[in-house]
Amino acid sequence: MIVSCGFPILYFQTRVGKNNKDFKLYKFRTMHLNADKKGLLTVGGRDPRVTSIGYYLRKYKLDELPQLFNVLFGTMSLVGPRPEVRKYVDLYSKEQQLVLSVKPGITDYASLEYINENELLANAINPEQTYIDEIMPAKLKLNAKYIEQQGFFVDLKIILNTINKIFK
Repeated sequence: MIVSCGFPILYFQTRVGKNNKDFKLYKFRTMHLNADKKGLLTVGGRDPRVTSIGYYLRKYKLDELPQLFNVLFGTMSLVGPRPEVRKYVDLYSKEQQLVLSVKPGITDYASLEYINENELLANAINPEQTYIDEIMPAKLKLNAKYIEQQGFFVDLKIILNTINKIFK
């Protein structure tokens, strides 16, 4: 792991949370240093910016484990709309900004529906435009559905479905 990934092993990215406030999201670093300067979206299963161990950490969603610290620190919850980077939040319509009224989460309906988002973007002529025009609005609709339905049993269902999808 040290040979292919190196240090630091943690990656901190500024994301937008509840009430439109920025916070630091924790992840295991799965890309080479400064790879985020070449773009914020990961495209395809074998994005050359992703390290060899990073591929497996991402595949099994293990890179997300440090976000449990975000949950402990109160900036995130286990279930809720995935936090986005400021660049894309700034494109939200007034209605889409509803997503910023709740704590972001580690998993949600959109995470389940778009578990293969990287592959979808790999097939796009312009991945970023596809994300902005198609994927992001669809995810935000799923986020609105979650906000409308949220509760213990909905959260439990999402957590169990997430675990199921990761191990399939």
